[in-house]
Amino acid sequence: MKVNRAATTGFLLCFVAIIFGVLTNGGLRAILNLIHIPSFIVTFGGAFFAAMMTADSFGDFAEAVGSFAKAFRKQNVSVVDLAQKVFELSDVARKEGLLALEGSAAEIDNAFLKKGVMLIVDGSDPELVRGILETEMMHLEDRNRKNINFWQDLGSYAPAWGMVGTLLGLINMMRSMGADVSAIGSGMSLALITTLYGSIIANWICIPLARKLEKCSAEEMLVMEVCTEGVLSIQAGENTRIVREKIMSVIEMDVKEEEHD
Repeated sequence: MKVNRAATTGFLLCFVAIIFGVLTNGGLRAILNLIHIPSFIVTFGGAFFAAMMTADSFGDFAEAVGSFAKAFRKQNVSVVDLAQKVFELSDVARKEGLLALEGSAAEIDNAFLKKGVMLIVDGSDPELVRGILETEMMHLEDRNRKNINFWQDLGSYAPAWGMVGTLLGLINMMRSMGADVSAIGSGMSLALITTLYGSIIANWICIPLARKLEKCSAEEMLVMEVCTEGVLSIQAGENTRIVREKIMSVIEMDVKEEEHD
């Protein structure tokens, strides 16, 4: 599995930027002052378990948490290379017939495309083939959306729970302050740490991660759409040139939509 170096580098540089900001405004001691385990538990724990409440099951919750790593991986399949494979399969089908694709299927790495090819080799009805492939696309998109929603929810809950922690800290500070006015500064500083934690969790991790997962999902959907259109065109016996035009129009349309976004 290849690592997405741009995503990984950006993630690490965000951390560097935070540390740089702290070090230039107080040195190493300032970093130690920002480490407060109870504040972290209130902020991250509260947001994390609030997001858990929205999950349909523990399995969905575990999958959403595990999707963290997906944002830092590169797509295994190049949509251009996959399109080229579809064109090759189209040539085979036109010259040797659909049954000849059974031998070519062994060389297909993409499981979704392989499934589509085997369906047409078995003589399945075109509408059945489309229905099966589109249903699998729908299920994958639904799983991806649940993972994206989890990180979006966590990103929206974290600042709110940071504020909860701040309010708890202020209440405790006021109760224990008494006549010692000098305690206000240290108490206020400690109370505000949870607000900082909430903002960092949301803007360093959750929101960028959700956006990255949206892009990964769009790439997966494009790959599956190319496979679906290719398989159906091959089954219909269309000329390879026509297959090429249809698939390239799908790819170009997706690129234009990304540029528009």
